[in-house]
Amino acid sequence: MGNDIIKLIIIEDDEIIRKGYEFLINNNPGYKVVATYPSFDEALKKITSNEPDVILLDIELPGTNGIAAIPILKKLLPETHIIILTVYESEKLIFEALTNGASGYLTKNTPAQKIIDSVKEVMEGGGPMSVNIARLVIRSFQKNPDSPLSKRETQVLELVADGKNRSQIAKELFIDLETVKSHIRNIYFKLDVNSRADAIRTAKANKLI
Repeated sequence: MGNDIIKLIIIEDDEIIRKGYEFLINNNPGYKVVATYPSFDEALKKITSNEPDVILLDIELPGTNGIAAIPILKKLLPETHIIILTVYESEKLIFEALTNGASGYLTKNTPAQKIIDSVKEVMEGGGPMSVNIARLVIRSFQKNPDSPLSKRETQVLELVADGKNRSQIAKELFIDLETVKSHIRNIYFKLDVNSRADAIRTAKANKLI
């Protein structure tokens, strides 16, 4: 295999999605999926011998989740680029992924050609993101730096504003339901409000989210 071929690994627990990405990538000249895995724990056994240039990594995986997997992968394969490919659009997960060493962050509704272009982009030193993810990153830099809310409370309130219920917030932030309830109580207290609608309105008016 020539050096001009970009070698990829796909780590995705959904077999249909995994095979779909593999088919998509292998039908583009210059790209080759050298292995696919249903979990990071499974990939860990062989991934160094695969010598991938790029890894497409899901977040919600059986066993070790994608966010926790990134620093392990970077230690094993420091020259390999990691692109998160997930359904999650949580600001917390985006920043954790990028902080842990991911080179890009795409959502699963990303058009096929954009995924291919993103692989090329990371190989050229870029940091590809879906449009909606880039918008979230920009929004985070426009927030009020003097917010009374903690970072975690801000994350919870953003998900509340996105229409997520408490159970969905707990799942997305990998915390338990009681912790979510506690954060919401603290948010209401700090913003001096008594309802979800008032909390969202106050937070947006003061650029807290």
